[in-house]
Amino acid sequence: MIFTKTPIAGAYLIDLEKRGDDRGFFARVFCRDEFGEHDLETQFVQINNSSSAERGTLRGLHYQLAPAEEVKVVRCIAGALWDVIVDIRPESPTFGRWFGAELTAANRRMMYAPRGMAHGFVTLTDDTEAFYLVSAFYAPERERGIRWNDPRFGVEWPVTPIVMSDKDRDRPDFDPAINLR
Repeated sequence: MIFTKTPIAGAYLIDLEKRGDDRGFFARVFCRDEFGEHDLETQFVQINNSSSAERGTLRGLHYQLAPAEEVKVVRCIAGALWDVIVDIRPESPTFGRWFGAELTAANRRMMYAPRGMAHGFVTLTDDTEAFYLVSAFYAPERERGIRWNDPRFGVEWPVTPIVMSDKDRDRPDFDPAINLR
């Protein structure tokens, strides 16, 4: 795997290191030792899969509070999506900054989102699927979210979201005194 640091502290893009021949290729998607060499999470308790029928479907921006904070490793396995992380760790040197990358079935790129990130994506094609490793179990009482177009962060989405849950549409603007409790 090829690990590329992003502008967000502790976040990476991960590309497959393909080994190919006339049959196709082989590549690791996860290796505990390689993740450990980069001081990344090596224990995952869930693998999630989401499917979105329409281009412009938004999921996010979601996170969980401690002690249920999550590391996520996200990969697109069908179609294409724009994956976004927002650093909401008050002690972080990149607090308040966001980063986005195009993940597609064709590029096989993954986003590593460390604990303390709000995470979301918008689909760039119809029939898009995301597959992701998660380091903590889902804890509904610890679940929180940020509105996708909160002006505090100014995320630049490549397409305007047109399909989203009522919960995501109605999220409030970020307020550390409220959102981090």
